[in-house]
Amino acid sequence: QVQLVESGGGTVQAGGSLRLSCASSGSFLRLNAMGWYRQAPGKQRELVAVITFRDGNTNYADSVKGRFTISKDNAKNTVSLQMNSLKPEDTAVYYCNAEASPYWGSRKDYWGQGTQVTVSS
Repeated sequence: QVQLVESGGGTVQAGGSLRLSCASSGSFLRLNAMGWYRQAPGKQRELVAVITFRDGNTNYADSVKGRFTISKDNAKNTVSLQMNSLKPEDTAVYYCNAEASPYWGSRKDYWGQGTQVTVSS
């Protein structure tokens, strides 16, 4: 129903910046929220940042507050994550997530394929 495609991942030195983008497509009534999660090798997937489309409310992991900024484009149903002052511990596969309401039924979560972010020291 909803397809998500991430872009912008890559390799950067510690202290550098990257900008991730996620484009959504498909058939749905509305997007409720979009966000970014990440998963490092041997670790569970964790929330990085999320933003609601209704009011723009944001939530960040404590580890990225002040360094990462999530933003949205309601007209295009896209979300971006500006990542500044990157640290080696930010290295992970970053996944785009969307919560969407269908024309019929309950809201559901959808996931992108992930994009690798590597921060070297």
